[in-house]
Amino acid sequence: MFQKFMDDFRESTGSALRLTSLAIAVAVLLFITTGFLCAAAFVFVLQKYGLLQACFAGAGVFFVATLLAAMSYSVRKRQVNELARKRRAEAAESSTMQSALSDPMVLAAGLQIVQIIGVKRLVIPLLAVGGIALGLMASRRATADEEHGE
Repeated sequence: MFQKFMDDFRESTGSALRLTSLAIAVAVLLFITTGFLCAAAFVFVLQKYGLLQACFAGAGVFFVATLLAAMSYSVRKRQVNELARKRRAEAAESSTMQSALSDPMVLAAGLQIVQIIGVKRLVIPLLAVGGIALGLMASRRATADEEHGE
């Protein structure tokens, strides 16, 4: 059992290492290709328009690329911050509910209420409250799914 686990781990680590090395090779080759394309564009503009215009053209292309990268970075950072804020709010909401339900005084009071009223009288109201809670959870989940879909 342990040997099979170790073999699977070795195999997955090896394939992950191979994929990572291939991705690095692709990135390096793409960088070199981009360098040659930029050099070719520079030489073309240099021959057609002159040195100053070629330098301005190269600077303009890289400036536009920088602006696009900065915009995508700011959009992604905003998305990550919104997601983190939602997760913090959900965690705070769930921790409040968990602390209330795990409080021994709340549990003792609930048990005393059940003893006083009786289990037989509480079955139908408990089922009704459970059905209402299930309906509220389903509608809340559907609303959250619609928000994530947009």
